[in-house]
Amino acid sequence: MNRPRALALAAAVAGLAMTAPGAGQPVAPPATPAVNPQVEEGRYLAALGDCESCHDRPGGQKLAGGLPLNTPFGVIYSANITPDRDTGIGAWSEADFYRAMHEGRNNHNAHLYPAFPYAYFTRMSRAEVDAIRAYLMAQPAVSYRPRANRLPFPLSIRALVGVWNWLYFKPGDFQPAAGQSAAWNRGAYIVEGPGHCGACHTPKTFLGGDKQQQALQGGQLDNWFAPDLNGDARGGLADWTTADIVEFLKTGRNARSSASGSMSDVIVHSTSQMNDGDLAAVATYLKSLPAAKAAAPAPAAPDPAAMQAGAALYLDNCAACHRADGAGVPREFPPLKGNSNVQTGNPTTVDRFILSGTESTATDARPTPLAMPSFAWKLTDAEIADVATYIRNSWGNAAPPVSAGDVAKLRGKVAAHPVRKPSEKA
Repeated sequence: MNRPRALALAAAVAGLAMTAPGAGQPVAPPATPAVNPQVEEGRYLAALGDCESCHDRPGGQKLAGGLPLNTPFGVIYSANITPDRDTGIGAWSEADFYRAMHEGRNNHNAHLYPAFPYAYFTRMSRAEVDAIRAYLMAQPAVSYRPRANRLPFPLSIRALVGVWNWLYFKPGDFQPAAGQSAAWNRGAYIVEGPGHCGACHTPKTFLGGDKQQQALQGGQLDNWFAPDLNGDARGGLADWTTADIVEFLKTGRNARSSASGSMSDVIVHSTSQMNDGDLAAVATYLKSLPAAKAAAPAPAAPDPAAMQAGAALYLDNCAACHRADGAGVPREFPPLKGNSNVQTGNPTTVDRFILSGTESTATDARPTPLAMPSFAWKLTDAEIADVATYIRNSWGNAAPPVSAGDVAKLRGKVAAHPVRKPSEKA
């Protein structure tokens, strides 16, 4: 075919493609798929509930479960909550899903372990729970069966969860507090309901139930210590403004701290996805919480020898980023001076940062993470105890000293490097 005829044929074909069956009528552009309001509401509520942090495993498909949750009682693997009928929740009815969220029972009416935070999700309304189910059912079905839980007998008997429920679980929708603002009540609903902040930030009984009289006063979980969220002057949020809280939850950083460790997933999958009104509501609620009624006694003065050794170690290993005066570089290397994480009564998180290293959270607002290396290969347990004690008691900070024994226990749980013998050179 010669070039003029080829061009003419191509033009004719293009003309046909641009016209409708009626002569000369342009074809309408493809319609934008309609947005299902219930599914969209469910997407946002699933973010409030931080579903992906537990139901996404590394290398796995979205919401397919299988993430190991390390509890004091054994390992529980998160469930597949995709709409696969055999391994997920595809065969669950709306009533089944609501019962799981409100009563902690699965589609066969068997107890769910409270590692699934139904004690908080129960505060959600039926319409909200139905919206989350609609969102989950709109996701791709994934055929994947998580591993069996690793719980010792008799904890492997699900019926015993009924005793736990009798002790610690009170089902029911969230009830707004009279006399409080709409913002306060919205923040209380998020914190006490879908956000399930107390699952980490409230201390637990020996059976794993929340100590309600100490709500949000800090808790230890999976070799981390989640700090106090009330108005404590040292370990809490007394010095944080509502703007500080909003910035931290939205971006993973503020002038006072940087999110890392377990909080990173919460920031990425939940709080950074929240709208500004809800973030402000959470901040309003948290800033209203007073310090604990029974203030902790002032910590004893640290050993001068430990402080001297810690100061030398700090200058050699920490001051380049956190500065000699502990001021850090706000929003890059967090200040240690006045840092609530540093001054908590429980030093687990500080010790773990030194042992394991850490990395700040990457969010859309602050996409470049910054890393702190592990010092487990370099510092002995006694040296880590000394530098941690120094950090916790310098520049106006005050906190109990750290012992080498506590560092040794934590090293065995989280660090890959063995203890360097004192006779060995760094």
